[in-house]
Amino acid sequence: MATRAQGCEAPQLVIADVKMAGNEVTRKQVMLQELTFATGDTVRSDELDQLLEQNRKRLFNLRLFHHVNYAYTCNEGFIEVQYQVQERFYLYPVLIFDFADRNFNAWLEKKDWSRIDYGATLVRRNFRGRNEDVRVRVQRGFNKRLEFSYRMPYISRKHNIGAEVSVADYRSRTISYTNRNNRQYFYEEEEGLPIQRTSLSVGLIHRRSVQRQEGVRLSYLQEGISDSVVHLNPEYYHNALDERQYLRLELFKVVNLRNNFAYPLSGSYFEAGVAQSFFLKHSGTPFTTLRTKYANYSKLSEKYGYMVGAEGQLRLSKEYAFADNLALGFRSLVRGYELYVVGGQHYGVFKQGLTRELLHIKSITLNFIQNPKFNNIPLSVYLNAFTDAGYVVDNVFQERNPLTNRLLLGGGLGVHLVTFYDIVLRLEYTVNREGGRGVYFSTGFPF
Repeated sequence: MATRAQGCEAPQLVIADVKMAGNEVTRKQVMLQELTFATGDTVRSDELDQLLEQNRKRLFNLRLFHHVNYAYTCNEGFIEVQYQVQERFYLYPVLIFDFADRNFNAWLEKKDWSRIDYGATLVRRNFRGRNEDVRVRVQRGFNKRLEFSYRMPYISRKHNIGAEVSVADYRSRTISYTNRNNRQYFYEEEEGLPIQRTSLSVGLIHRRSVQRQEGVRLSYLQEGISDSVVHLNPEYYHNALDERQYLRLELFKVVNLRNNFAYPLSGSYFEAGVAQSFFLKHSGTPFTTLRTKYANYSKLSEKYGYMVGAEGQLRLSKEYAFADNLALGFRSLVRGYELYVVGGQHYGVFKQGLTRELLHIKSITLNFIQNPKFNNIPLSVYLNAFTDAGYVVDNVFQERNPLTNRLLLGGGLGVHLVTFYDIVLRLEYTVNREGGRGVYFSTGFPF
């Protein structure tokens, strides 16, 4: 990762120049903005390598490069630093062939091939070489979606203010109108659409670095359900409403000090947010949502790592609609309960895991592919033993849902595969407190 130089014996060194190589698309200023040092700064010689390595990780965690290396030369107390990068491929379509249920395991329980979504997402990363993202999603099948989003990390001369905008339209032939025994019950219409949702969101982000950000986001949402859904569950939008419009104002902060954002083995992660929803035309009761998450990742040895973390949510309102009664089973869950949804107003989750590296190959070269952005594939495999715990408070819709207001416990053993373009695949065997056990497939880092 580093090429070291001789002749840096002076106790204090002056950074004479910082160069970038390999960035054919990415603008140099975007990379320099992430560094914690600049030309003219003074650094102690015994801290130089640590400083350059920390900044190598910062550049790598932009997720714009396959790898980042650095080298430096010294001359009479002055040093020249160069970071060498291998850029990723930034324009690509992502084909959609997905299951209409919450996850693969929920779909596998039904094995209904009509519940399939298909389409494509066109992604342009690092647009204009400024680390901007443009995404267009066209999805058909069981659930229909049209989405457009544009993220700009820098809109100010100081490169510390960013912006984002997104527009989305969602329509489906089916809707989960209630939960019983912590299972979703669905209503499907052959001709009509039982649910439609349109949203527009704009946000401003104060970007200290790739690791530290805070921001504000304002969203407008318009939602509607069919008369049949209102008949099945008058509390879906509360008080037998069949449509609602509302504004949501969110404030959030993220401090991401993980060594690798895709599959961290050391460092820490913290996020917190508060959101206020304001309903228009008397279509709902305002509510406040507070959420927080923290995780710590420790490198125990060359092969072993340990993760411990927790997250929680409070949702405060005078009255609650079923559509907002989301807790565990979607983005957050206790492993072992993948087939269940545990709705509620408040929840807390605790997770811990011990990881053992089984395989680490820095690069598998595919000689039949000429493009260097695709012909070198990193591959890492980890064995992970974990335990999860969670608790959901539901004082409104808890009837006939025995997993609410009860301590949930799960644990198991999994194999995690990590490869290029931040792909993480997980196969885990879990056991829960109720005696249920199974093998589940998931993507992404578990916490």
